[in-house]
Amino acid sequence: MSDKTYYITTPIYYPSDNLHIGHAYTTVAADTLARYKRMRGYDVFFLTGSDEHGQKIERKAKSEGMTPIEYVDGIVANFKHLWKKLLITNDDFIRTSEERHIKVVQHIFKKIYDKGDIYKSEYEGWYCTPCETFWTDRQLDEGKCPDCGREVELLKEESYFFRMSKYADQLLQYIEQNPDFIQPQARRNEMINFIKQGLEDLCVSRTTFNWGIPVPIDENHVIYVWFDALTNYISAIGYLDDPEKFNRYWPADLHLVGKDIVRFHTIIWPIILLAAEIPLPKQVFGHGWMLLEGGKMSKSKGNVVDPLVLIDKYGVDAVRYFLLREMPYGNDGSYSEDALIHRINMDLANDLGNLLSRTTAMINKFCDGKIPKPGEPAEEDQELIQLAEKTPGAVEQLLEEMQLANSLARIWDLVNKANKYIEDMAPWNLAKNPETRPRLNTVMYNLVETIRIVTVLCTPYMPTLPKKVFDQLGISDSKELHTWDSAKQWGSMPDGVTINRGEPIFPRIQVDNQQDKENQEQKQVKEVQQQEQNLIDINEFAKVDLRVAEVVAAEKVENADKLLKLTVSLGNEQRTVVAGIAKYYEPDALVGKKVILVANLKSAKLRGITSEGMVLAASKGKKLALLTVDEDIPAGSKVK
Repeated sequence: MSDKTYYITTPIYYPSDNLHIGHAYTTVAADTLARYKRMRGYDVFFLTGSDEHGQKIERKAKSEGMTPIEYVDGIVANFKHLWKKLLITNDDFIRTSEERHIKVVQHIFKKIYDKGDIYKSEYEGWYCTPCETFWTDRQLDEGKCPDCGREVELLKEESYFFRMSKYADQLLQYIEQNPDFIQPQARRNEMINFIKQGLEDLCVSRTTFNWGIPVPIDENHVIYVWFDALTNYISAIGYLDDPEKFNRYWPADLHLVGKDIVRFHTIIWPIILLAAEIPLPKQVFGHGWMLLEGGKMSKSKGNVVDPLVLIDKYGVDAVRYFLLREMPYGNDGSYSEDALIHRINMDLANDLGNLLSRTTAMINKFCDGKIPKPGEPAEEDQELIQLAEKTPGAVEQLLEEMQLANSLARIWDLVNKANKYIEDMAPWNLAKNPETRPRLNTVMYNLVETIRIVTVLCTPYMPTLPKKVFDQLGISDSKELHTWDSAKQWGSMPDGVTINRGEPIFPRIQVDNQQDKENQEQKQVKEVQQQEQNLIDINEFAKVDLRVAEVVAAEKVENADKLLKLTVSLGNEQRTVVAGIAKYYEPDALVGKKVILVANLKSAKLRGITSEGMVLAASKGKKLALLTVDEDIPAGSKVK
């Protein structure tokens, strides 16, 4: 067993109904990190589960003519089915209705009560049953729940309260001394501000329903949802009955949660642990929401996308790739089926799938179906080889920082470089001349080795991909070539291996032409309406200060596959401009060009760089071109 351990958790999901694609993102992200850590040699414990108690479940079960446990048993079975379809590799699935969990919750409650940190009082407040949340008068939105917009009810009952306020200063000190405890930074700042505004004591028991864990000192009460649910992270790893296991994995390395429950995980949960004298987790990461056009997906609102349908339609790797690539670091992502199809067709079919297909076809045609022995690399090979050697380390760093979308973008930089390498090297021309056969062999070997490295790096994200690719490369039984460390060793691919060219690993999705036509017509109508709304007069146009600017320096923005940092001259001053043109222009090719700059645009920060203007470009489809002027027009000239 490895000395390096890694304990990662998702939230335990509420079985009021089946899960949607937003829940799938959280669990796929956690699974990707767990798989990555296993590939790096860690002893990983990956936990997910179900949060089964509460008034909402009790009412839902009653409406269905079932007991609460009968109702949640069916929903939990669907949870587990979804995780199986998504190839989730969790090591345990904790249910809050299990005896091992109940025992720990009651023990923690009694321990904190005996310290004097839990007391009995009376509670009055507005309660939203679908959200299992109390609200104050000022928090309500026109008298309704601010989260789901439904009716709330005024509850007044005897309850036990947890002295959260007692531990506020201690928690604040911990957060300030451990800057990585809450990530991303914006969530950390929010929680610090929330604590500094003053913490109220927390209601931790209810008497108006029975579906919950009995309070160990008063069985007329059941323990309220968050005190119960959050304790799953220690009950699942043997807090009371397996101290060796508990001490091995706790404190957790990462609680991965949605941004809407960061407060519970970074304030309530740590204070429970402080009161119980248990170490705090190392990090809580609050990711954004997966949004639809109508806003946040929610089971309460009913605006959800079923991931099972998408998996059956497009395949598990495609769905996993889309979820991970579309959720920006710390921000919200957006879902549409058009965007999913676009990712499949562009990234997976065109970029990666076509790279494999073209390479294996050329090896069959030019190299008798065997991976050739390479010669000494030429100067024109170095850019590809150096990027292949740097990419694993870059991906590692981004994964450690929870930048999953950016880590995939770095892998795709290598995919795109390999596709460009094919065009630049033109193997079909090298094959025509016997004298260039050695050069052809080197080029084909470099392509195969790049595909192998890309496939290894993609393994945590898309678990069915490696077998498909390695089967075609003829190395499915060569496990030593599948390891993470092997991706760092350029040239590990043996020559002489017979390939087995197969079907496309990601077939293109054919979009219905009639639907396409209707969508295009709707788009054109919207564009006309927008144009009519956006008409301006000459005075408004005159407010835009357009200037000729000469590019004096250009470089790529780190960890951003679309952005270039330009230094431009306006004659009597220089400015920095960030432009989304990296896929269309190499930095060196821009130096000396005279472009059109919007000179009076408010500055904005992009990836930590202050951009002081905007360069103009024309685009259509996949094409983009900067607007330029003749060289004899001096920099700084006004464009009229």
